[in-house]
Amino acid sequence: MSKQPIGIFDSGVGGTSIWKEIHTLLPNEHTIYLADSNNAPYGPKGKQTITNLCVKNTELLIHKDCKLIVVACNTATTNSIDYLRKTYNIPFIGIEPAIKPAALQTKTNAIGILATKGTLSSALFSKTTDLFASNIKVIEQVGDGIVSLIENGNLYSEDMKLLLKNYMQPMIDVNIDCLVLGCTHYPYLIPLLKEMLPKHITIIDSGEAVARQTKAILKQNNLLNTETSTINSQFYTNGDVSVLKPLIGNNYTIDYLDF
Repeated sequence: MSKQPIGIFDSGVGGTSIWKEIHTLLPNEHTIYLADSNNAPYGPKGKQTITNLCVKNTELLIHKDCKLIVVACNTATTNSIDYLRKTYNIPFIGIEPAIKPAALQTKTNAIGILATKGTLSSALFSKTTDLFASNIKVIEQVGDGIVSLIENGNLYSEDMKLLLKNYMQPMIDVNIDCLVLGCTHYPYLIPLLKEMLPKHITIIDSGEAVARQTKAILKQNNLLNTETSTINSQFYTNGDVSVLKPLIGNNYTIDYLDF
């Protein structure tokens, strides 16, 4: 089983930020990435709808013989990963906003969290916030419109810049010193955010931690691929292939798949 691929899915192209971290840390691992762009964003959808989409993605990756599945979507993780773990006999790696490191790092006792509605309203998010950030000011901001702009190829557009300025200003006003990115699409915003945020604000995302956890679980289950033959990274999208391509580069093939 160690030669079988790692499966990764997201509500679109954003989870490629997680794929990059996994590929960097685990260069010998084959990967299959599913961009469910046709159903993006997951954030505004109800819990049952999100779970149904996760089941669809999971069953496709299992059909493609994946040995482990990374749910590269904060909304999907916070709403559905418990169900997936109870239902399927395969390891799952989830993603949730990096509240703990932000709470430990803050000097101003104020942190900002930019995430989808589906993540911010989830029970898991609430539990994590209560556990690690009960004594600090937490400014939550729903990132309405961000995922749609990215999925439509408008990452660095003026509309995006205006949206981010409106979302960041209330956080700047209360002197946050850590900004948690609670959606896998959002690391692609870091160049824009660095232009508009004061220098003392640290931007935190979960990518590296997810890659480390993926490695740990593979090792624990004796699933690490130790062979160094040609590594196969497959990408599938049910949306516009041209949106995914600039995010992963020209070395990989992207196939349209109706799923």
